[in-house]
Amino acid sequence: MMRPRAVLTSGLLLLAATAAWADRTITDQLGHSVTIPDTVERAVVLQHQTLNIAVQLDALDQIVGVLDEWKKQLGPGFSRLAPGIEEKATPGGLTSVNIEALAALDPDVVFVTNYAPAEMRDQIAAIGLPVVAISLLDVPPEEAVKMNPTVTDEAEAYDKGFAEGVGIIAEVFGKQAEGQALIGAASESRDLVASRLADLAPGERTRAYMANPELTTYGSGKYTGLMMERAGAMNVAAATIKGYQQITMEEIIRWNPQVIFVQDRYPQVVDEIRNGAAWQSIDAVRDGRVMLMPEYAKAWGYPMPEAQALGELWMAKALYPARFDDIDMEARANAYYERFYRAPYRE
Repeated sequence: MMRPRAVLTSGLLLLAATAAWADRTITDQLGHSVTIPDTVERAVVLQHQTLNIAVQLDALDQIVGVLDEWKKQLGPGFSRLAPGIEEKATPGGLTSVNIEALAALDPDVVFVTNYAPAEMRDQIAAIGLPVVAISLLDVPPEEAVKMNPTVTDEAEAYDKGFAEGVGIIAEVFGKQAEGQALIGAASESRDLVASRLADLAPGERTRAYMANPELTTYGSGKYTGLMMERAGAMNVAAATIKGYQQITMEEIIRWNPQVIFVQDRYPQVVDEIRNGAAWQSIDAVRDGRVMLMPEYAKAWGYPMPEAQALGELWMAKALYPARFDDIDMEARANAYYERFYRAPYRE
C-alpha cells in the first residue's frame, strides 16, 4: 500500500509516492481513525505534553521536529533531559504550522494538541500526513477539541484519559512496554497520599492558588485542581472559573489563599508576588508561603506522569509536612528520573 507524502521541489509543494506504507490504524483522542506506518522513524510533535511523554518513553531519536515554544512550555532545563532537542526543527506550535517547513521534514506522523484548530489539522492531513491529536482527557469528542472542556468527573476523566493518551503515544512509537511502565508509575504514590490525608476534614483543607504569569490560573476542569484536591488543598479558583483563564487581582484578594504555588517554569512570578504591593495583604504572602514547585511537580492543566508519581506527593508534604516527615522527595525524584529520563534528578 502506498501513501502520498509531501516533499518540496523548487519551492513548490508536491505529493510523492513512498513505499512500504503499512495499514496500521489507531484512534486518537478526538476519536479519529489514523493510519500510520508499522515503524515510525520520523515524528513531528507539536504539543509539549506529548513531547515530554515521548522523551520519557525513550523515543526522542524518532522525533525530527518539535513545537517552536517547547522551551517556554517545558522550561529551558528540559534540554538536559532531552539531549539534542535544541537541534530539532520547529515547524509549528500548538495552534499553527508552517506547512512547507513541516513537509520538508518528511514525517511519518504529526502529533498535535486536542485544541489545535480544525483548519490546522486539515492543512496537515491535506498533504498526506497522519495527524494524531492527544488530550490526556476522556471526554466526548465535542468537548475534547476545546481548551477548556466541560468535565463531569475530573478524577475518572483524567485517569482514563491519561492512560489512553500515553498508550496511544507509546503505540505510535513502538514503546508499548515503556508506556505501561510509565502508566503504572504514575499512580504508585496515590494510595500513600490518600491514606495519610484520609482524616482531613473539608474545612481543614488549605486554601491554595496556582499563580501563572499575567494573573492566569486554573479553575475547575483542569488537572491542576485535581492535583490540589488529591494533595489536600482547596483550589480557591475552582468555584469561580472554568479551565485556564486570566483573572483579576481583586478576585485573588477576595479568595485570600493561604498558600500560593508557582510552577517551576515561571520562577519570575515568585518575585512578582513576594515584592508586589497588591499582594501584601494576602495570607500566603504575609506568612511566607509562596512556593516555587520543583521541576517534576508539573501542575499543568494536563496530567503529566511525574506530576502524578511525584508532584501530588510533594504538594501534600508541602502543605502538611508533619504527615509526610518520613518521605524523602529527593530520593524518590532521583529514582524516577533515573528510570524514565535516564538521567539524575539534579546535575
